[in-house]
Parts: sequence; C-alpha cells; structure tokens
Amino acid sequence: MNWTFGTSIDDFRARAGEFLAARPAENTVLLTIVHQLAEEGPDAFGDRPPVFGWWHAEEGGPVEGAFVQTPPFSPQLSFMPEAAAAELAVRLAATGGRFTEVTGVGGGAGAVRAFASAWTAATGAGQSVHSEQRLYRLGELTGPPRPPAGRHRLAEPADRELLIRWFEEFLAEVGVQQPNVPRAVDSRIAGGRLHLWEDEGHPVAMAATSPVLAGMSRISLVFTPADRRGRGYASGVTAAASAHALDRGAEEVLLYTDLANPTSNSIYQQIGYRPVEDCLLLDFEAR
Repeated sequence: MNWTFGTSIDDFRARAGEFLAARPAENTVLLTIVHQLAEEGPDAFGDRPPVFGWWHAEEGGPVEGAFVQTPPFSPQLSFMPEAAAAELAVRLAATGGRFTEVTGVGGGAGAVRAFASAWTAATGAGQSVHSEQRLYRLGELTGPPRPPAGRHRLAEPADRELLIRWFEEFLAEVGVQQPNVPRAVDSRIAGGRLHLWEDEGHPVAMAATSPVLAGMSRISLVFTPADRRGRGYASGVTAAASAHALDRGAEEVLLYTDLANPTSNSIYQQIGYRPVEDCLLLDFEAR
C-alpha cells in the first residue's frame, strides 16, 4: 500500500480526480474543496497553502483513497478502506509535522475512526468528538408536508450585509470557522448559489447550493434566525434549493445534518432525503 503526498492541486486533480468523481456522494466535500481551490486560488480557505494525498492499494494501480487539507482546518478524508486511513495516520505522524500539522480529522465514520486509532497510537494524542453528522441523498423531492407562507428567490447583492450576518451566526452555532465570510457570500451570490425564503417581502431563511460537480450538488448553510424558527421556513428554502440544483443538472443532491439535532434529521427526510452514511469530525489534543 502506498500514499503519495503533494502540494500541487493540478497534480492532485490529475491523479485523484477520476477517483473522486466516481463516488460523488461520499467524496462530496473533497470535490467542492478542490473546485473552490481551482477557482479562487490556494488562499481560498486561508493564508496557509493546502496539501493533498492519494493512495494506491498496489504500486501503479488505480487511486482508491485521497485526502485534502486546507490549514488550519483538519484533513478531510475521501471514501477509502480503513486500512488506508490507518496507514495515512502513521505516515503523517512519521513526518513530525514537517509536511502538515494535524489537529483533527473528518470524513466517513469508519475511515475517521481507523485514522484516529492509528494516530493516537503513534503520537499519544487524545481525541474528542467535534461533531457527528449524517450524509443524506435526495430521493424523490416531495416538498414540505406543510408548505410555509412565502416564496423562494435567489439572493441578490442588496442582501449582502444581511447574509454576512446570518452566515456568521450560522458558523457560531455549528462551531465552524470561515476565514473570509464576505468573500464566501459574494462568491455564492455571484454564482446564483445563495437562496432565500421570504415572507411578506422579508427574508426569513437561507440555504446554499454547491456547483454541480461530477453530477452532484450539496445543500449547506441552512439557517433561520432564532426568532423565525418553527414556521417551516428551513424546509421551504431547502426544498426550493434542492429543486434549483436539480434544474441545474444535478443527478445527486446531498446534504449533511448534525446527528445531535433530531429536528433537522426529521424535516429533511420529510422532503425526500435518505441516509447515505454517518460521518465524524474529531479533534486531537496533545497529552
């Protein structure tokens, strides 16, 4: 078994692009990260350059695993055998941080647990769960069982300041950092990928769609301000954003939910989403 590490996005796309596209659901995060890096440059996620890796079960064989890390964020694992994830941890630990600093890991639950077990054995680090998520794929879009008042529309430049505030509130709630929120909002508005639900002429909820990549688009940033919750707005904007992704040619529409939030897991299933796999984001602490 063999891991190759690198810092060139062009090399990574040439080596691992076909593998990632073959399983767009399980590799959705890597596909969108790589696309954003290619479109916006290596500083899309921060000042430190990204790093990459790809794995062959046999020398000269096809790529069967990959990872991407955009420091300071943790490595994100593709679909891969658990043995490959464990080997990756051992290889990264052996670099002593010279290749990249590892403070956590994210991806499918099985691969993440295998990586974490090998990492803690090699480094003596402790581990804790940052979040437990479930990846869903849209089956038949049925719409909310009780459609909310209002309508869907795409966000416009005039919505920018409101959406920056909502984006920051969303990130604070889920405990995730984003290095340049205004840039992220501007990019999504320009690409027609930020969706609003408005009621009586006022925005009351938002959601985002990713570009269609390898036939896949992912819903994210589903957010309703606290004083507007409980009225079905999140269901409405998610269903509308899902329909928009299908209209743009997506064959698979995906989203993640926090397993600690039973409400979101319920409402997405009510509009047609079905579970694909459970995912983990772990943090490592030095002992």
